[in-house]
Amino acid sequence: MFLVSRGGKVKHSELPLNDFAPISNISAMYKVSVNGNKSFSVEGNTVDGQQVLTDIIALEDRFFHLLSDGKSYNIEVVKADKASKLVTLKVNGNIYEVSAKDKFDLLMDQMGFSSADAGKIKELKAPMPGLVIEIRVTAGDTVKKGDPIIVLEAMKMENVLKATGEGTVKSIEVQKSQSVEKGQVLIIFE
Repeated sequence: MFLVSRGGKVKHSELPLNDFAPISNISAMYKVSVNGNKSFSVEGNTVDGQQVLTDIIALEDRFFHLLSDGKSYNIEVVKADKASKLVTLKVNGNIYEVSAKDKFDLLMDQMGFSSADAGKIKELKAPMPGLVIEIRVTAGDTVKKGDPIIVLEAMKMENVLKATGEGTVKSIEVQKSQSVEKGQVLIIFE
């Protein structure tokens, strides 16, 4: 998913995660978290802005050998969860839980939607500055994935914000005809 090989190029066939994440464009930026406490940015063959020279070889279906900075690592992909983008790796006998978020996952988090919440919505944030044209829910309403929640006008276009999961409207933080800023909380869910 974020492993870099020979100057940043990784072929799909080298990794068993073909349907797990788009690897063909390894130059994409990922925010990677290890065991939920250490995080860093990976883009191409850089980690937190510093170039990392690595060489990775696929040994079998889910086994790899990695050379990095003169050190050798034996890696086994123990488990890969496509939906949550979580991979369990065994590296030289140690188990690591690794999650990776691309720019779209990070944007969804900023908007108050998170795939890690198993379809539950916590809050809805404005994805862009605009004007509230219509509010299609009231406090106490239950919404399902795909239900229209609010309509924003931005740059003379109406944008219908829809629910990406389930939730119950706790409070509406804006009013019709109100101007909102990017990232402003519009609706809070229980």
